Amino acid sequence: MYTPMMHSSHGQPPAPITRTTVLNQLLPTPHVTQRVEIRRITIAPNEAAGLHVHNGPVFGAVETGSVIYQIEGEPAVTLKPGDTFYEPEGARIARFDAEGEGVTFLGYFLLTIDQEPEITFPST
Repeated sequence: MYTPMMHSSHGQPPAPITRTTVLNQLLPTPHVTQRVEIRRITIAPNEAAGLHVHNGPVFGAVETGSVIYQIEGEPAVTLKPGDTFYEPEGARIARFDAEGEGVTFLGYFLLTIDQEPEITFPST
């Protein structure tokens, strides 16, 4: 039997486990996902990824540092540790620019069984 050692201000024991949704993203169309590849990616201080497009949806979570993130046609936002992001399949990512301390993030690539994550850099 669990006997808590501490109590909240309301006399209830604190929850031993909490679950918080940090991102609940609706995909614009159904997507067949047979595997997920997770990469830890580091971008050096003040480096810009440049305009790019992914061949599938990418989700991410910033671990350290900060990055300016912008989908073309939308406002830019600064992401910091704990922040999440979503890059839709085929969307033009106008900015993913590491700030002064650089950035490390986890990228989650939703893939079919034989698909590899790809990134292209359009010229315009």
